[in-house]
Formats: sequence, C-alpha cells, structure tokens
Amino acid sequence: MKVDQRDPTPLHEQLAAILRAEIKAGKFAESGMLPSESYLQQEQGVSRGTVRRAIETLTSEGLVFTIAARGTFIGKRPS
Repeated sequence: MKVDQRDPTPLHEQLAAILRAEIKAGKFAESGMLPSESYLQQEQGVSRGTVRRAIETLTSEGLVFTIAARGTFIGKRPS
C-alpha cells in the first residue's frame, strides 16, 4: 500500500496508518524490524521528515522503538 499524494490527509499520518496496519497484520514479524527510513522514503515517494514523523507517531503509540544506528523495532523498548 502506498500514500496517496491527492488525499488531503497529511502524508505522515497516511504512512503511519499503513505501517500500523502492516505491523498488526504481522508483515514484519519475521525480522522484528521496520524497513530503513531511506527504504520507506524511496518506496513511498515521501521525504525523510515524513518517514520520521510517521515513526514518531508509532513510537508514541508504543508499537515501535528506535535504537540509534540499529533501526526501528516492533514492540516496546526492553527495560
């Protein structure tokens, strides 16, 4: 699924909804990680800022967490 540039919904919200649905469907369960920011940027045709805002949204919802220089992982950050 891709973001719709013609949809009035902000692109970061669309991307967050797409990733949220893919996480809940188990698309990333095998690796336990989201694709890289650069991959999502190219795949979706959006800016890096859009990808980062979408990931921030998912982080605030507790669906993912990011470890610098490692990536974005599915689930809550381990204690």
